[in-house]
Formats: sequence, structure tokens, C-alpha cells
Amino acid sequence: MAYGVVHHFPGGTKEQYEASLAAVHPDRNTLPKGQIFHAAGASAGGWTIVAIHDSKESWERFRDGTLTPRMKQGITGGFTAPPQETTFEVQNLVKPA
Repeated sequence: MAYGVVHHFPGGTKEQYEASLAAVHPDRNTLPKGQIFHAAGASAGGWTIVAIHDSKESWERFRDGTLTPRMKQGITGGFTAPPQETTFEVQNLVKPA
């Protein structure tokens, strides 16, 4: 079952997002293995990222193997604090034909 993750970074900016994205998604044209959707943008009070993975396990692999270690190392110009996180099992996922 697909798995969704919403990260909200209070006070986050486009510049912080770009720096963080470069550290955890080095190829902007390719998603990490298991991730099937990524969207991000300015939102009320900061910056929000929505990612859909093909399973909870693929999310946990990316989180534990890439995202968390890089964030803990510190990313120059990146987000300075962990996000507010919401996760959910995706009940309906419509893909283009």
C-alpha cells in the first residue's frame, strides 16, 4: 500500500528547501527508490513537502538511510530544525494514464 508523508518546516524557505533537496535528492530528475511522487512549496508559516512512497517500508528506508543521517550532519543553507510530520496510508492514488 502506498504511504504518504507531509513535512512542514515552520519558517522554512525556498532557499532552505533547495539546499536540503540537493543533499537528499542529488538528481532532481529522479526520485529516490520507492518514492513515486514529490511536491513542495511555500505554505502558511513556512514550507511544506509532500512525498508518496510505494510502501511504508520504502519511506522508512529513505528516512533512516538517507534523510535523517543527512539532516543530522547538517546541510549548509538547509532547514535548521526537524519538520512537523504527518504520515498516512494512501487509500486512493490516481496516476496519469
